[in-house]
Amino acid sequence: MAAAADQGTRVVGDEAGRVKREVLGIPDQRKHRGRAAKPVAGRVKEPGTRQRVYRYRFHPTESQARQLVQTFGACRWVYNEGLALRTNAWRDHHVSVGFAETSRALTGWRRAEETAWLQDVSSTVLQQSLRHLDSAFTRFFRGTARHPRPKRRHRSRDSATYVRTGFRLHEDPERPGTGQVTLAKHNEPLDVRWSRPMPSGVTPVKLTVIRDRAGRYFLHALVEEHIEPLPAAFTPGTTTPRAVGLDLGLAALVTLDDGSTAAHPGLLKKHAKKLRRLQKDLHRKQKGSRNRGKARERIAKLHASLSDARQDGLDQLTTRLVRENQVLVVEDLAVAQLTRASSGATRRGKAGLNRSILDAAWGEFLRLLRYKCAWYGRTLVIVDRFFPSTRRCSACRTKGERLDLSVRSWSCAACGATHDRDVNAAVNLRDEGLRLYRQVAMALAPDQAVPAVIRASELPRCPTT
Repeated sequence: MAAAADQGTRVVGDEAGRVKREVLGIPDQRKHRGRAAKPVAGRVKEPGTRQRVYRYRFHPTESQARQLVQTFGACRWVYNEGLALRTNAWRDHHVSVGFAETSRALTGWRRAEETAWLQDVSSTVLQQSLRHLDSAFTRFFRGTARHPRPKRRHRSRDSATYVRTGFRLHEDPERPGTGQVTLAKHNEPLDVRWSRPMPSGVTPVKLTVIRDRAGRYFLHALVEEHIEPLPAAFTPGTTTPRAVGLDLGLAALVTLDDGSTAAHPGLLKKHAKKLRRLQKDLHRKQKGSRNRGKARERIAKLHASLSDARQDGLDQLTTRLVRENQVLVVEDLAVAQLTRASSGATRRGKAGLNRSILDAAWGEFLRLLRYKCAWYGRTLVIVDRFFPSTRRCSACRTKGERLDLSVRSWSCAACGATHDRDVNAAVNLRDEGLRLYRQVAMALAPDQAVPAVIRASELPRCPTT
C-alpha cells in the first residue's frame, strides 16, 4: 500500500476497507449488509415549480439561543472533522472517503465519550453539515471552486440546516402561510416575525437558521411553489418586445437607454466617518476583552444596516425593471477582476475605486436580474464584455477612439452627434441585445420559448450590423 501511495494510485477494494476500518476508524456498514447496494434516489422536484427562499427574523429565548449556539458550534466541528478525515485519508493512504463514510464516522463521534456532547444536537443537522462538505468537494473536483477550508469561529457564518425530519410546522388556520415552527431538540416554538406569508399548505423543503455578525437570528425557508410568469411586454402599437439597455456605472448605479438613471447608493461614503470612528474605537480595545467584543458588534450592526438598505434598493429596482420590460440587456462584467488590488503609487486610488464598485454591488444586481427573469418569463441578454458600447456612436455606429474614465460626453467625428457616455452605452447595449435576441428566437422551433438568459459568449460569431 505504501508503494501505491507513493505512486499516487487510488487504493480500492478490500485494502481500502481495511484502511478505513483499522487506520481511519470508520465503522463498517452494518445496516442492510446482505442487500445489494443501490444508488440513493434524489428528491424529485414537483413539475412546474421553482424553489424560493422566504427570509424571516426571529427572537429566540435565552435557552433557545444557548442551544442554537451549541448547534452552530457542533456543525462547525463536524464539518472540520469530516474535512480533516477526507483530506488525511487521501494524503496519507490514497483512500477516497465520501459522504457515506463520514456519516458512519459521525455515528462513532456521537458515541465516543469525549464527544458525547454531539448527542445534544439533532443528527439530521450534523448530517447536513457533512452534505455541505460533500458539495464543496464536488465543486472542487469539477474545477469550479478551490479546496474546502476549515471553518473558524467568528470568521465563518453561523448556520444550521434542518430538513423536513428536523422541524415541525403547524400552520395557523386564521393566518394561512404562517404558524409555529419548532426545531428538533427544542421544546418551544420559535418567535418568528412573519413579515409575509409563505404559500399556504406547503411544507418547506428545509429550514436554515442563521446568526449574522450583528447577533440577529434569521430563518430561511426553502419552498417549492408555482410562480406565474408576467404577461409579455411589447412596445406600444407593435409586436416588438420591449427592451431596455442597462449600463452599470459609478456616477449612477444604472443608466437606461432613455436617459433615466438610478442613483448610486454610496452607503459606505455616507457613513464613512461613523465607520472610521467605530474602527478606531475597536483598535483601542484590548484583544480578547469583553469591550472589544462589544465594539466589534457595533461595527457589525452598522454593516448589517447598510447591507439591508443596499439589498432593499436593488430588489425594488430589479423588480421594476423586470416588470416593465421583456428583454433586459447588460454587459458581461468581470467584477472580481475589476476589484483586483493594485500596487505601487496608484494603490490608494484603486482601493477607493474598488470600494465604490463593491458598494454598488454590481454582482448582486446581475444575480437578481438573472433569477427574476427566469421566474417571470423575461430574457436577460448578456453582451460580450469586449463589445465597444461606450465608444461606438449610437447614431451612425462608427467606432471612435478609446475614452478615458473622466470623459463623460463626446462628439462623433463622423456624424457630429454629441453623446452622453453612459446613455450612449445603454443605447448600444439595447440594440446589440435585440440583435442577439432575434438571432436566438429565429433559430428556435415554433413551440420553444426563448431562454431566460442569452450570453453572447456562448453564441456563434455573427457579424454586427
